[in-house]
Amino acid sequence: MLLNKIRFLLIVCLLYQTPLHSKSTSLTNINSKYLSKYFSGIVAFENKDNSTALDFFNSSKILLNEHDPYLKRYIYSLVLEDKVSQAINVVKNNINKSNTNFFDAYLLLVLHNLKKGNFEKADFYLKKTINLFPSNRLNSAILESLKGYIYVFKEKKLFEDKKNLGKLSIISDTFQRCYLQDSATDKYFSNLINDDEADYTRYVYFYLSYLIENNRLEEAKKITNDLDYINTTLLLSQGKSWIENENENELLRVFSCKNSNDIISEFLFLISNLYSSQDNFKKSNFFLNLSSFFNPKFVFNLSLVAENQYFNDEYKKAKKTLQNFKKKDTFYYWYRVKKEAQIIAKQRDKKESLNYITSEFNKIEKPNNKILFDIANFYKNSEKYEEAIKYYSKILETLDDKSKIKPDILYRRGGSYERIGSYNKADDDLLYSLKINPDDAYVLNYLAYSWLERDFKIDEALKMLEKAYSFKSNDPYIIDSSGWAYFLINDYLKAEEFLKRAVELMPGDPIVNDHYGDILWKLNRKIQARYYWSNVLKMENAEKEMIDNINTKMVKGLENS
Repeated sequence: MLLNKIRFLLIVCLLYQTPLHSKSTSLTNINSKYLSKYFSGIVAFENKDNSTALDFFNSSKILLNEHDPYLKRYIYSLVLEDKVSQAINVVKNNINKSNTNFFDAYLLLVLHNLKKGNFEKADFYLKKTINLFPSNRLNSAILESLKGYIYVFKEKKLFEDKKNLGKLSIISDTFQRCYLQDSATDKYFSNLINDDEADYTRYVYFYLSYLIENNRLEEAKKITNDLDYINTTLLLSQGKSWIENENENELLRVFSCKNSNDIISEFLFLISNLYSSQDNFKKSNFFLNLSSFFNPKFVFNLSLVAENQYFNDEYKKAKKTLQNFKKKDTFYYWYRVKKEAQIIAKQRDKKESLNYITSEFNKIEKPNNKILFDIANFYKNSEKYEEAIKYYSKILETLDDKSKIKPDILYRRGGSYERIGSYNKADDDLLYSLKINPDDAYVLNYLAYSWLERDFKIDEALKMLEKAYSFKSNDPYIIDSSGWAYFLINDYLKAEEFLKRAVELMPGDPIVNDHYGDILWKLNRKIQARYYWSNVLKMENAEKEMIDNINTKMVKGLENS
């Protein structure tokens, strides 16, 4: 109730605020009917129900010339509902009024002229935007990047007078050279793709497109041959599939470096991704829809739209977005199936979700390793371990010890065996995984903890955990396992040191709280021990067996202490 009152007061403040440059903010003479609709629109907008917000804004258009903040909210809602052209027209019709004096309005005019190929006019509005608005850091980066692109598109030569915008500059330089078909394009793509500080594998796709467009198909094939589907992104998986099926022109159909609109679309996607990484999904979707406006053919970008919608529990919208991923594109469609299964699990139950993805999987005649991997993981996460093992085994039949993905598949199958009590097979798989990749901290931790749980090879398990910890000293699971190992060898002070860190890092984990309670009891801090045990009883993710054990400990403590 209090929260609603606070929200009400905030919205009233928003409603009557006086923005910069505003001269027409008085609402005293406006019919209450329109104010009510506008107010309802703001509430819906703040609650992320943008379609409803837009309906209310559309029915209160009388405010367009009466209340400056109206226009900004209206335009934003139009873009979020993928009505970019309409938003641009509203801005154009009001450009000489004070209510268009905000960054996004002028940005739309810049982009509108860019899309039309009217680079002179785009440059005019860009300079005006820079002069009008003391922008924040990201807005400044957007404008500086667009400045470079406009120059290159207009003058057909490299832009030299530029600011250093870090990785954004590297990406812009690469695409500008690609557009100009500059001789250094290969070098710039290579530097970008092989950057050690960040994951730029996405740009392999655009490099492939560049190679194909320049009749260098064999070079493109060599790159895709070195990619395995399991460890390859959705975008690259689909690109690899197109090339392998001699449908490489699909890459050019959806993206070309020679097309200025395609380049700007990718730039806007990058900005959207930056906002998404900051959990600013409204801004992210705003730039995503601008990206699609420039290049509607590049449906991959809609996967980020779907992810944003899913994250915000907008399942109906997410399902609609997913309809864009068609059966003809194997990996895009499989992504759609997986995401739809996740939505079913959220909206209804996990059993129905599993039935759905299984049904769709069974329709695939020859599923590749990527799809087998996904269905195996789905079964494993659904605790259907026998089925998971079956599909992991199918993948392993195709791999030799040189395969980069084999250790991971062995790890996953070994974990599945462990969960059904087939400990010998589990140990075989996990040890085999470590034979191929002896420094994998997570496999070391999993096998060691499995042995601890079985009271098996404790000293050896401790050595493995020490090794895992040396690689991943901040991983809470490894810290917990290490603490539990010290507990089992009665080094309680050392155990407490580790388990205290683990519970600080994972306060909502039932196992960690249980372990910490046990060590506190051994250290004769029994009130605190019961406190942490009682925490477990409140956790929804605590298993029944653990709850039963803790209920006993709450009464009897650790009987043998």
